[in-house]
Amino acid sequence: MVIYTIGFSKKNLREFVARLKSAGVKKVIDIRLNNTSQLAGFAKKDDLAYVLGLVGIEYEHLTNLAPTQDLLGSYKKKAISWPEYEKRFLNLLQEREASTYTDRIAESDAVCFLCAEDKPNFCHRRLVAEYFASLIPGTRIEHL
Repeated sequence: MVIYTIGFSKKNLREFVARLKSAGVKKVIDIRLNNTSQLAGFAKKDDLAYVLGLVGIEYEHLTNLAPTQDLLGSYKKKAISWPEYEKRFLNLLQEREASTYTDRIAESDAVCFLCAEDKPNFCHRRLVAEYFASLIPGTRIEHL
């Protein structure tokens, strides 16, 4: 199984959809805390769900896989380091019993976690992908 991740930043809609289609993604799971902001452009929840539906990709929004506003704010304001953010975010996933989504993720054909960040290095989507990859044997991760 492959778990994909993608951020919509620094991509136009055409490039974004092309990456998903080229990888064979069948379902996008939006793991952003806020997906209705005007800053999201084409990636606003309703617009994105509509566009993805046009190209045969299912859309789902799971806020239980997003950081809290406090945690995200602490990292962005540099009140905590990235290693501390990772630790707190992984604890949050455990508190929220995110593992209950494992079967849904494993049964999804070519699932892709979506957030805003262009690169996965300092993004919670990488942590979410790694979390589920550790629970689903034989899973690899590909960042689009």
